[in-house]
Amino acid sequence: MKKHNFSAGPCILPQEVLKKAAEAVVNFNGIDLSLIEISHRSKEFVEVMENARNLVKELLNLPEGYSVLFLQGGASLEFLMTAYNLMKVDGKAGYIDTGAWSSKAIKEAKLFGEVNVFASSKDATYNHIPKNYTVPTDVDYVHITSNNTIYGTQFKEFPKTDSLLVCDMSSDIFSRQLDFSKFDLIYAGAQKNMGPAGTTLVVVKDEILGKTGRSIPAMLDYKVHISKDSMFNTPPVFAVYVSMLTLQWLKDQGGISAIEKLNEEKAALLYAEIDRNPLFNGFAKKEDRSLMNVTFTLANEAHQEAFDTLWNAAGVSGIKGHRSVGGYRASIYNAMPIESIQVLVDVMQQLEKQVS
Repeated sequence: MKKHNFSAGPCILPQEVLKKAAEAVVNFNGIDLSLIEISHRSKEFVEVMENARNLVKELLNLPEGYSVLFLQGGASLEFLMTAYNLMKVDGKAGYIDTGAWSSKAIKEAKLFGEVNVFASSKDATYNHIPKNYTVPTDVDYVHITSNNTIYGTQFKEFPKTDSLLVCDMSSDIFSRQLDFSKFDLIYAGAQKNMGPAGTTLVVVKDEILGKTGRSIPAMLDYKVHISKDSMFNTPPVFAVYVSMLTLQWLKDQGGISAIEKLNEEKAALLYAEIDRNPLFNGFAKKEDRSLMNVTFTLANEAHQEAFDTLWNAAGVSGIKGHRSVGGYRASIYNAMPIESIQVLVDVMQQLEKQVS
C-alpha cells in the first residue's frame, strides 16, 4: 500500500530524486564508485557543488553580490552564526518571536549582545503572526522565521527595515515566489523542501560581512566558507547531492512559480475540509495559515481513537501534532502530491459519517 508521508521533517522527497540518489550510492555517474566514497575535491563532486549553488541562484532569481553556501549544523547552528557574523561588538538585534525556533534563535543571539524582541505571539500559543509592530531602527539586523513548522503559521508580508533583514526559511524555502533580493541573509535546513537532513543552505549578501569588529572562529565565519566554496571542511556530500537533484527536479516542474500554484491548491483543499467539517478545528488564525504545515485539532477528543485508526488504515503517516500543540499536523511540502491530500480529506469525511 502506498504511504502518504505528511512528516514535518525529515520529510517527503520526489520519488525520482530518491531513485537517482539510491543509484548514486552504489555507482555514481557510471564511475563504478559510490558517491559517498569519492573525494569531495574530485572533479565529479566539485561539479555537484557548483550545480547546486547555481540552481539556488537561478531558482531564487538572485542578483549579483550574493554567495550560496551548503554548510552543516542545521538551522540551530545558524541561530548562532547569524549573530556571530552580523551583530557588532556592543551591538543590538531585533527579533520577532513567532514560535519555538525563533525563541531558540533569540536565546543564541543574546550571547552576543542586546536583543530587542519587538513583536511576539507567545501569549496566544503562537497561533498567529504579530501585526502592527514598530520595527526598531537602532539594530544591526532584524530576524524573522518565515514559516513556523510547529504552529502552522506563515508570514505573508515581511517587516520593512533599513537594517539588515535575516530570515530563517527552513520550512518554506523554494515553496513560493518572493523578492529574495530584499533579504540580506537567508538560511534553511535542507530537510523540508530541498533534501535530506545533513546540510544547511545559506544565502548571504557579500557586502554585509566582516563589519562586526569581532574575531570569528574560522568554522563559524561565513567569509571563510565563501572563500573555500563551502569546502573549508569536508561537506556532507550525500545531502548536497540530493539537494542538487531536488533543485533540478523543481526547475523541471517549472520552478517556484509553478510549484507555488500547486502548493496553494493543496493547502486550499485541506483547509476547506477543516473549515467545513464540524469534527475539526484549525489551530492557526486563518489570515496567517501556512501553505506548508496545516495544524488542526479534533473538536471532541473522544473521536481520536477512531480517527487514528482510519488514517493509519489509509496509509497516512506523520500527521501527529507537535507535543507543544497536540492535535494533528499535515506537512504538505513541495513533493507532496495532491492525491495524498485527497486521501487525508477522504479520511476526515469518513470519520464524519462514522460518528454522525
